[in-house]
Amino acid sequence: MLTETEQRRYLNRIELALRAATETARQCMRGPFQVHDNAGRDVTTEVDCRISQVLRERLLEPGEGWLCEEDPDDQTRLARSIVWIVDPLDGTREFVDGVPEWCISVGLTEDGVAVAGGTSNPATGEVFLGALACGVTRNGLAVRVSETARLEGATVLASRSECSRGEWRRFEDECFLVRPVGSVAYKLSLVAAGLADATWTFSPKHEWDVCSGVALVNAAGGRVSCTDLSVIRFNRSNTMLPGLAAAGQSLWPHIVERLHHGRNESP
Repeated sequence: MLTETEQRRYLNRIELALRAATETARQCMRGPFQVHDNAGRDVTTEVDCRISQVLRERLLEPGEGWLCEEDPDDQTRLARSIVWIVDPLDGTREFVDGVPEWCISVGLTEDGVAVAGGTSNPATGEVFLGALACGVTRNGLAVRVSETARLEGATVLASRSECSRGEWRRFEDECFLVRPVGSVAYKLSLVAAGLADATWTFSPKHEWDVCSGVALVNAAGGRVSCTDLSVIRFNRSNTMLPGLAAAGQSLWPHIVERLHHGRNESP
């Protein structure tokens, strides 16, 4: 495992890269920009590609691997110990629609473990940074996961698109508050910062969707797993993960119980 000093050095690289990418995103937000929309769930913009280029130029060094949503998958990464897993614009639909629930997402893995991560939401001015040996900050201030120990009254972040498709109707009569949010990386960041108590999704996610957020939640003292409760490993040949859940340590046993029931329920 990378030492604390090494993790801090990588965090510094992440922070500098996010600053540059955030400036690029803010310039692009003023528009106009090209949008490729198939009228389904997949939306891409020229902004995604521009941010991807900025991040790659500032993050990738010789001997490191790279996995990014916007780039062809060079599977030489599979032989690398240190691999960057990046989503230049997580929540592109929200970005296009002007909903401030998208972010730039950078994750760092060592031998398949999410060691460090950072997200920036240029629309809200939030930057989340964290590493396993260093803890997590939000805009420079130390944060931790919520200490909530009961689902009653807890705030659970749900996928905005899943809510639109009716997949969260089964939770309408639950004792917790469901709050729709766009980007999954942003949702995980909010959980890491204690600004929400939990989040989960039964929809498969790519590694680049969640890597930074997994690092942040774990670094903030929380728990994350696939919704089948399997351990999350990164830098695999198949980049798709089953659904994911995250929460603070105190709430985690209740999340595990809820997931057990949820997997047996139809949407």
